[in-house]
Amino acid sequence: MSKVLIIGAGGVGGVVTHKCAQVPEVFSEITLASRTLSKCERIRDQIARPIRVERVDADNVPELVALIRAVKPDVIINVALPYQDLSIMEACLETGVDYLDTANYEPPDEARFCYKWQWDYHDRFREKGLMALLGCGFDPGVTNIYCAHALQKHFDAVHAIDIMDCNAGEHGHPFATNFNPEINIREVTARGKYWENGQWLETEPLCVHETFDFPEIGPREMYLMYHEELESLVKHIPGLRRIRFWMTFGQEYLTHLRVLQNVGMTRIDPVSFQGCRIVPLQFLKALLPEPSSLGANYRGKTCIGCMITGTKEGKPRKYFIYNVCDHAEAYREVKAQAISYTTGVPAMLGAQLMLTGKWRGRGVFNVEQFDPSPFMERIGGYGLPWTEKFLE
Repeated sequence: MSKVLIIGAGGVGGVVTHKCAQVPEVFSEITLASRTLSKCERIRDQIARPIRVERVDADNVPELVALIRAVKPDVIINVALPYQDLSIMEACLETGVDYLDTANYEPPDEARFCYKWQWDYHDRFREKGLMALLGCGFDPGVTNIYCAHALQKHFDAVHAIDIMDCNAGEHGHPFATNFNPEINIREVTARGKYWENGQWLETEPLCVHETFDFPEIGPREMYLMYHEELESLVKHIPGLRRIRFWMTFGQEYLTHLRVLQNVGMTRIDPVSFQGCRIVPLQFLKALLPEPSSLGANYRGKTCIGCMITGTKEGKPRKYFIYNVCDHAEAYREVKAQAISYTTGVPAMLGAQLMLTGKWRGRGVFNVEQFDPSPFMERIGGYGLPWTEKFLE
């Protein structure tokens, strides 16, 4: 039985708190902390178990250290903003606590999505005898574990991976983002990038697209993007020749996005407005619906999976593994839409595997570096069942 400190009280933080509360034999005490205490209190009031709530500025290392020393957790689940990964990791090092997150660090003033900053912490965590687990959401997270599972169980060599993320849900708003608007729009407007034949290749944002027939959803147009799991899978899947990431978008979303770009609302550099310095994208975030508010009216499903090709016993093999999640069902269980649900459930399970010794190491790791079997055996029982199909 262990204590967990969850930092971040948005949609994903709510799911993580709900799911940890469902496993009292592992998570004996739960503390939820955020810059906005009322968000923590709202989540606490949805759960029958006692949940401790605290206010903390996740950018402030001394504040984090004081909270950690007061709570004395065995693991910290970071579902705050990616900007705050490094400050929370610093606080973990100072207090001697293991760390888990769902998204890689990125600096607030430049669109650079990579693991370098966090991988550079490896020696410090190793020397302290601590473990940091990066990217334990769905993508990254479950998608990485699907790849490790495929290599372990079904392939002698993996040659190509296409990670495909489809949200076919409807939330009733003309334009909204399913997670933090600032992070979402930065990600979507960045240049596309993929790995092929030993090098990174770049494309203009959202200019490469294909149609794919998603299970339980049907044909949807998906667009090539860069996503951080590509970087870690290139490093950890031997012999990989190509890996790409695709995401679906509706035409209404893309039209709104183009207009916002054309008028400068997606800029991340400060501008002067009536004597004040503001960041247009941060201002836009304040105007858009809060992602955690979308769940009540969300209908439809998500489908996220990996199309993998390679060889088994000298013969070509093509394989698809995926999850389908229903927005309305997720809301009925934990008061959140499926995007938050698919991210929060794996974070809880990853922390559980760390605490129970199924996944252990000293240093900084990505999820595909561990045995996928204990994760794959449990994830369905926590609400994210998986299906695999052999196509050749």
